[in-house]
Amino acid sequence: MKKGIFHTIVSYLLIVIGCAIAAFSIGAILIPNLILDGGINGVSIMLGQVTKIRTSIYIVLLNIPFLLLGYKTLGKEFVFKALFAMVTFSGILYFTEGLDIGISDKLLATIYGGMLLGFGVGLVIRYGGCLDGTEIAAIILSKKTSFSVGQVVLICNVFIYTTAGFLFGFDRALYSLLTYFITFKVIDFVSEGLEQGKAVLIVTNQSAQVANHIYERLGRTVTSLEGKGLINGETMILYCVITRLELTELRNIVNSDDIQAFVTVMDVSEIIGSHIKKKPEIG
Repeated sequence: MKKGIFHTIVSYLLIVIGCAIAAFSIGAILIPNLILDGGINGVSIMLGQVTKIRTSIYIVLLNIPFLLLGYKTLGKEFVFKALFAMVTFSGILYFTEGLDIGISDKLLATIYGGMLLGFGVGLVIRYGGCLDGTEIAAIILSKKTSFSVGQVVLICNVFIYTTAGFLFGFDRALYSLLTYFITFKVIDFVSEGLEQGKAVLIVTNQSAQVANHIYERLGRTVTSLEGKGLINGETMILYCVITRLELTELRNIVNSDDIQAFVTVMDVSEIIGSHIKKKPEIG
């Protein structure tokens, strides 16, 4: 019970830190240089520039309909965390908006603003929050159409950046697009972290030896599958999930002199459940 409460407190604390980093990036770096984020945040920045009403106010107002839309579909806990993150983000942005930290070079603002924004948003996403209602709408639309979540978000952002081009000049739209791609890559890295999974398929006739090495040196068990090669005939295929940090050690195992193996490595987007188990009996 205490562990669960501690985990919840830590997750909310890290969401607040992520919100603060993202708000600082938008308020002190992107907005002063008229560079837009994507989604609802980008629309809010545009409206703030046109109407001279603070961007933070628009972020809260424009996101409310999406939260109500996602309440039944995505669940109460997700919506509550998303609301907490959005309100926290908007509150901090209210004080950081227009803050002058001396970054006037547009390229520097694009790169470092995008990196900071991606880091902040990545933290929020990693611990269950959300800062943009566009993603909620995209999840719902993807279930009812043939479009994926990423495609819906991309279509929305293309429309937003095109509009920004007509309003503020297409150089600003291109800087904003570059910021979006930088932010996207950093979000991906932070939300998945260095613990991003790698699925490994190992084709070998020394399955017991390889499986033992993997367990002893990585603490991972493997799943054995029977295979049949066109030339070599019967063989064994080992399936194992590791992290990217463990990939180098796996290479050392299969590249050792006493091992003959063929290996393929694939990205894993998510791991559910534990994949570290007690050592099995390998015959």
